[in-house]
Amino acid sequence: MRSKRVLPPAVLILCTAALTGTAPAVASPQNAPQAAPAAAPTATPAAPLRILLTNDDGYNAPGIRKAFERLTTAGYDVTIVAPLTNQSGTGTKLAGAPTIAVKHPEPKVWAVDGTPGDAVSFGLAEVFEGHAPDLVVSGTNFGPNVAGLATHSGTVGGAVVALESGVPAIALSTGGLAVPDPTATVNAMGPTVDFAVKLIDRLRDRARSGPLLPKGVGLNVNHPVVGADGKGAAAGVAATFQDPQAPLQPDYTDAGDGTWKVNVQFRPQPPVRGGDVEAVNAGKIAISPMNADWNAGPAEFAVASALIAGLRP
Repeated sequence: MRSKRVLPPAVLILCTAALTGTAPAVASPQNAPQAAPAAAPTATPAAPLRILLTNDDGYNAPGIRKAFERLTTAGYDVTIVAPLTNQSGTGTKLAGAPTIAVKHPEPKVWAVDGTPGDAVSFGLAEVFEGHAPDLVVSGTNFGPNVAGLATHSGTVGGAVVALESGVPAIALSTGGLAVPDPTATVNAMGPTVDFAVKLIDRLRDRARSGPLLPKGVGLNVNHPVVGADGKGAAAGVAATFQDPQAPLQPDYTDAGDGTWKVNVQFRPQPPVRGGDVEAVNAGKIAISPMNADWNAGPAEFAVASALIAGLRP
């Protein structure tokens, strides 16, 4: 271990003067013992993290407003850039039109008439032009984004668009696979955003001066609704993966006139051990790492390589 270097008193006084802008007293053999100690320089506080806050329920939905209030109270510099209207289930969709309308109804709030992906894209290009935010937070969503729900989620989609642009992102959702009680779910958004602050604090403290998350990696966070009123505390926190089940199952009925009626059924399956569904069902907060490039893992790559071995065009 390298030994700590102690500077001579005269050098310390000169360094202090340079930092504080004060003129040091001239040291001499006669007055050095009587010289008053220099005041220690005041540490410059670190600038607050800059957060782009989005969602898929709309810029004025309860979840995003609770998140804005709590994150701001915690000392973060938060700007809402979110859809003008409810865009649930739009996934990673980006604008399909040559123009997009944007409103700026109040300070620190931008409402984009498009998808969560549009909102994040606009926010990074215009609102945060030239100085990307430290973090994109998408949510908190009304309802869960676990298993196959996450694949089609606008909340998760907004986070993915941020990851594609190299910005760390967290998707935040409130609810379980049971039929949600609206009042309890809204109440549970309070504990959800309280936990989000703890999580972001942890990321900031561990990152120090570097990025909050590894490049290309985001977090899909699902907070359960605990208690009949939704105000209960979660049973714990679990690192999970996205359960592979697809709980949304469409049923089609032929109307006989060239059209088909569609009725989407909610049919959850038994949870996979270690997955996000299992954790939320147990009253735990599920945190699943995710990326934006859709690459499978090494095992799946090996399977694909074996499948094409020997094939020729």
